[in-house]
Amino acid sequence: MHMDHSKFREYLLLKGYSTASIDTTVRVVGYLWRWAKTENIAALSETSYSDILAFVRWSSEGGASQKTVRGYLTHLRKYFDWLISEGEVADNPASCIQLQGIRRQLQHEILPVAHLQELYARYPVEIAYTAAKQMPPQDMNLLSRKRNKVITGLLVCQGLRVEEIAALQLRDLRLREGLIQVHAQRRTAERVLQLESWQVCGIMEYLHDVRTQILPADAQRDHVFVQPQGGNNFYGVTQIILKHLRRINGRVKNLDQLRASVIVHWLRKYDLRTVQYMAGHKYVSSTEAYRKYLLDGLQADVMKYHPIV
Repeated sequence: MHMDHSKFREYLLLKGYSTASIDTTVRVVGYLWRWAKTENIAALSETSYSDILAFVRWSSEGGASQKTVRGYLTHLRKYFDWLISEGEVADNPASCIQLQGIRRQLQHEILPVAHLQELYARYPVEIAYTAAKQMPPQDMNLLSRKRNKVITGLLVCQGLRVEEIAALQLRDLRLREGLIQVHAQRRTAERVLQLESWQVCGIMEYLHDVRTQILPADAQRDHVFVQPQGGNNFYGVTQIILKHLRRINGRVKNLDQLRASVIVHWLRKYDLRTVQYMAGHKYVSSTEAYRKYLLDGLQADVMKYHPIV
């Protein structure tokens, strides 16, 4: 889609910028827009601080010098200042970024399949009752843990994102076929994924026993995963899950790490296009980025078994 920059150009002219400077600014905004499309960002007004950091890293990895990228930020600040003046955004996501403060994106430590499976198997659903420490209400806490174990299965087997799990509805479960339909989100595509047999059993138990007890009697909710009193703080749920997972395995850092681990293991078994579909990547380049973990693992094996003396 072509972007009409006429009003933005007029804004810059009124600010006193030269025609050459305006042309450069508009060109840099075009760079951001092309990057945003690859990330499935529908409008630059949706761009966040983290998105600008990602764009800067992308520009640097594409060969742009530090001086050039610093110039990009200067031009982008003008654009977001204009969006503020138009009432399209509340703040400028590029205003606080200093190039020298940008760190390289940290790589995830890829967890072995056995460790992922252990996270599910050892997820605690029982509560240790002690006189010194009670966690009321105990019954509801127990139900929430059973729900969270089912969610953990979707994290470590299907590599689903939090927003994808939160959006799941009852009609998306095709348990007779052992399938689950995942709807498109901002940065992922729709797909249908296979469930493990033990997941099917766990989900059925959750639906018929746990969910009906968590959900208020007069509530009608189509979402698979519900909270007591009709709550909708799914982020809080996933933070509790992450806390338990870290206790099981100290190598667990965040939920993105679990997804990355699942995708890398898929790449060892399936072709690139299949993994692209399973991961919900809208662009194959997103899937290809995970190949670096395979190369890193191969290099580690080479150094382990064939060290350079």
